[in-house]
Amino acid sequence: MSPNNIKQRSLHQLSITELNAGLRNKDFSSVELTQHFIERIERLDTRFNSFISTCSEQALAAANYADQQLANGNAGILCGIPIAHKDLFCTNGIRTSCGSKMLDNFVPPYDATIVENCSNAGAVVLGKTNMDEFAMGSSNENSFYGPSVNPWGENCVPGGSSGGSAAAVAAQLVPAATASDTGGSIRQPASFCGVTGLKPTYGRVSRWGMVAYASSLDQAGPITKNAEDAATMLNVLASFDKKDSTSIDEPKPDYTATLDQPLNGLRIGIPKEYFSDGIDPEVAKLTQEAISFYETLGASIKEVSLPHTQLAVPAYYVIAPAECSANLSRFDGVRYGYRCENPTDLEDLYKRSRAEGFGEEVKRRILVGAYALSAGYYDAYYRKAQQVRRLIKQDFDTVFKDVDLIASPTAPTPAFGLGEKTKDPVSMYLEDIYTLPVNLAGLPAISIPCGLTQQNKPVGLQLIGNYFSEALLLNSAHKFQQATDFHQQTAPNID
Repeated sequence: MSPNNIKQRSLHQLSITELNAGLRNKDFSSVELTQHFIERIERLDTRFNSFISTCSEQALAAANYADQQLANGNAGILCGIPIAHKDLFCTNGIRTSCGSKMLDNFVPPYDATIVENCSNAGAVVLGKTNMDEFAMGSSNENSFYGPSVNPWGENCVPGGSSGGSAAAVAAQLVPAATASDTGGSIRQPASFCGVTGLKPTYGRVSRWGMVAYASSLDQAGPITKNAEDAATMLNVLASFDKKDSTSIDEPKPDYTATLDQPLNGLRIGIPKEYFSDGIDPEVAKLTQEAISFYETLGASIKEVSLPHTQLAVPAYYVIAPAECSANLSRFDGVRYGYRCENPTDLEDLYKRSRAEGFGEEVKRRILVGAYALSAGYYDAYYRKAQQVRRLIKQDFDTVFKDVDLIASPTAPTPAFGLGEKTKDPVSMYLEDIYTLPVNLAGLPAISIPCGLTQQNKPVGLQLIGNYFSEALLLNSAHKFQQATDFHQQTAPNID
């Protein structure tokens, strides 16, 4: 894009690629860019509640330093670009709450690895985004700080748990944000908010410094305007990390280098189980049309089967709570975080600190997990769930012998109303039925916008790849976005 075209558009409308060009062409400075987004957050986020914390002074100082680096020719990939971090990534000197009363006063003394990677690349951190408490939820309604609101419908949820990151990008309060995905928490909010969300292969991005929910499922990734920006972000986020025992020492390609490769010969599988009962008819129609469009780009389409798909939800909601019950045992009111007032003894300190510090959904999952791991029930529940997990992985292994990618809806419905499902946890859990299997298998996947319903709600198309196939996923998403304009449609009333 030429500098003149950039100047004709508002700064918040530009992608990371366009902002990089503008900064390097001196169309604007990082300080000007950062001030622009700070003003938008102050003016608009009272409607969306997408941020828990902002850090304007630190951001302007980082922007000033970025301008010096740009002038000296030492600019990193994200030099001068404002971003936000989901509030479960530890940030040195900035509150990291995980959307919970338990950590409302927690200020880490160090940066998570991906926060450090972004800073080393020159990114300017504007603040920390809202989320379901400890990443447990599918709607962002479990946050101690109140729910985020979907910019596409101010009575609708933005999805969860990374709803704050998705809402902030959709409202153009920030060009990109980090997020995490344990069972769909990057892709489902991206679908609900009409943005692009990438969940990398498990182990591709370091989890060090990310407050754990379910350690064998959690994976960090970006939420952006488009696939090209997601590729730029992944170039920064992905790294081998000796501090993370689950980090995989796998060569990292340049994810932007192959974005424009043609899709001739690409084999895409459509799992028949993903278009069965329970899917909204408009979601089914829009995603099927998007999948068919890939044929015009040179791909071939075939039906495949993932027969254990229906077992993903029950297996996940045994495994994830079991792991969360272990991970959250560290929050005891002794070392850091919330502490009840005037405990009578150590047992009272533990009980009341946890009862008062955790929200209802977190307590529900801790109890389920502790039960599943208890003597007499471990074999019946946790071991059985892990066996089902192996079957789900084997389903994908079999399918990927015949296809390169799997395409499906990201979520069975568009964004639902605030409060619509809070009294029905099972209905809420089923919102992740198409995303959970990916996490159980440790695969990469991306959600991209593929249309709007008659009620003007975004719908996402999910592309699932084999292990470490992020470059192919991003290439396939980018070619679709070059030929369509769904990702360019913006939420109403955000300018």
